[in-house]
Amino acid sequence: MSARKGAGTVGAVALAGILVAGPANAQDNSWLKFPGSAYASQSDPSDRTFIKEWEATPPKGYPTLSPANVVAMKAAIKRYTEIVAAGGWRALPEDVQLQVGMSHPVVAWLRQRLLLSGDLREQGASTSFDYYVEKAVKRYQASNGLAPTGIVDKRTLAALNIPAEARLKQLKVNLTRLTELSKAPGKRYVLVNIPAAQIEAVEGDRVVSRHAGVVGKPDRPTPILNSAIHELNFNAVWHLPPTVIEKDLIPKGQEMARRGQSVLEKYHIDAYGADGKKLDASKINWSGPAAKGLTYRQQPGPENPLGFVKINFHNAYSVYMHDTPSQSLFGHNFRAASSGCVRVHGIEQLAAWVLADQGWRPEHVAMMKESGERRDVTLKKPVPLHFAYITAWATEDGIVQFRRDIYQKDGIGATAGSY
Repeated sequence: MSARKGAGTVGAVALAGILVAGPANAQDNSWLKFPGSAYASQSDPSDRTFIKEWEATPPKGYPTLSPANVVAMKAAIKRYTEIVAAGGWRALPEDVQLQVGMSHPVVAWLRQRLLLSGDLREQGASTSFDYYVEKAVKRYQASNGLAPTGIVDKRTLAALNIPAEARLKQLKVNLTRLTELSKAPGKRYVLVNIPAAQIEAVEGDRVVSRHAGVVGKPDRPTPILNSAIHELNFNAVWHLPPTVIEKDLIPKGQEMARRGQSVLEKYHIDAYGADGKKLDASKINWSGPAAKGLTYRQQPGPENPLGFVKINFHNAYSVYMHDTPSQSLFGHNFRAASSGCVRVHGIEQLAAWVLADQGWRPEHVAMMKESGERRDVTLKKPVPLHFAYITAWATEDGIVQFRRDIYQKDGIGATAGSY
């Protein structure tokens, strides 16, 4: 055993007394609950249906930008500083899969790891993957943005093996971000936490609704910004943004033209010249420079990527939030798949909440979806909106949350973004 690994093992024992009760402000009942405790009613949590449902409909939990989280973050930093000082934790072998009912030598290491992170209460070196270990794994998974199946698979192992030093650095970096954002997020606001790929509607420091989202790919990142929602477009025309034209439409147009097909006809997109006149789709040369300078629009309909509603806010990046006809991605764990805009699952609920001050009820929003009617609604009182990059935070119940560093902004390389 290396000196480093040995220190980690000693650290597990030395810190057991510090961490066994969790943070100082965590009570016994908070140990047994965590955001997403709905998993407890699932008889077969490895079932894909459960995983998709968990990913697509996250529990409300606590507001990420709550001022109370700053105090909790400082307590978490103190805990992780002690963990690092004691040698951190031992990396688990990446070629094993562990689940309840098994007996394996690595389970003893897993117990120590979960004890350090505060997910397991019971000390011991047993190699049995019992009920208590399963519950601890589920706690860990839920607080690390993974579906709480209780099965230690490759993705869970990768998260568990992120060094304590890296997690400590994430906490410190994110304390600065959180401190600034929590000063005045607004009494009624919307947060898009980009690394979590989640959207929160918050009112009175309480999460009214939390939504799974799809955010920008690493090479087309969703920007960090502060703005305010000022308008909703129902059943809007989609004006293809420059990035989509250059990186998606033109390459697809070239590919289909080689097969004698038209990308515009297939996807019901219209092209317009500088004079605003609609062009003949068959006359466009996708390999020439002119194609990039045209304007492209897609009318409302079942194939329109905006879905039935688009949420607008002033920004310098030409991004917005919107519905989508492609709902399957919301059931995935990794949801950095857009060109920078944010797709929102269950956007009907968010739209109704945003418009509530103007007399709109959920049935009015549902009617707009069913009818396909074109309508733009300007908000009399814009709703503050924050696109934030928070990969680590703690909440008032003492739970420490981590998410992937998908854009590698935390200064720890690809370590925390690869699971």
